[in-house]
Amino acid sequence: MKKPLIVFLALAFGLAWAAALPVWLGGGLGSPLTTVAATLMMFTPTVGVLGAWALTRAPFRQWARETGLTLGERKGRTGRYVLGAWIGVPVLIFVALGLSVAAGLMALDLDELGLLREVYESRGVPVPGDLGQMFALQFVLGVVAGPLLNAIPALGEEWGWRGWLLPRLVNGGGVLPGLLLSGVIWGLWHAPLTLLGYNYPRLGSWAALFFVGFCVLAGVLLGWLRLRTGSVWPAVVAHGSLNAVAANALLLGDPASPPNEVLAGITGLVGWALLAVVGALLLRFAPPRPSVPPAPPAPQEPAPTAEPAV
Repeated sequence: MKKPLIVFLALAFGLAWAAALPVWLGGGLGSPLTTVAATLMMFTPTVGVLGAWALTRAPFRQWARETGLTLGERKGRTGRYVLGAWIGVPVLIFVALGLSVAAGLMALDLDELGLLREVYESRGVPVPGDLGQMFALQFVLGVVAGPLLNAIPALGEEWGWRGWLLPRLVNGGGVLPGLLLSGVIWGLWHAPLTLLGYNYPRLGSWAALFFVGFCVLAGVLLGWLRLRTGSVWPAVVAHGSLNAVAANALLLGDPASPPNEVLAGITGLVGWALLAVVGALLLRFAPPRPSVPPAPPAPQEPAPTAEPAV
């Protein structure tokens, strides 16, 4: 059905631009409304899902099952994937950090934590006496509590991209094409902020195109979790963990030679390579089962009635 897809994309993309409009009118990413706009944007795919649901008039329990809001057919296995995402995403982030250092693309400042100090100073917040202890606390909180604290906004995105859209793309063209196309759409949806340099300030408006590459590769992992379990919750946890931990990892860099976010870290080219390898291994050795919603039943024609004898 093309009409629900059109409604979903129109609401997700149109409302995302509407949410980001105050940032464009308020001077760009330096606007105090940027964080608010970014958070509101994360809920626009959910509005798209609800718009598509309004067209189908399906019972909500059926709709929830088809869009991954339940824990899938095997709740225990889904729970294990949730735990794996909770632990695995921070591991990937710090592996990407280590690879960036090993490749000479990033220098660490573990003694002074100068970049973290600059963040406190730029916000006018008193710098803690023991920055190392503060960073360790932030890291632990990000890993342990990040997926919980970010669960609602992450669900706002994941229910749309992986919960509703991905199975329909897989149904139309296969698992790998569906994963890749959903990642492209997800990346382009970020354009209201990435055109302003969000995530990659040194690229300017080219950040919108560059971020699509990251979304395609990260989307393969998130989509694999969704298709493997029949549930959107492992992807929600992975997305929430990514948002909580990824940026903090780069704060370990040396302010004398700040990390190039285009190259270093999980969102840089080093991270792209890592995600590509992990995604390829998962698809090769643990292929997902397409979680495809059943097609709506065709309307039944009324049975003909016998004509009365004349």
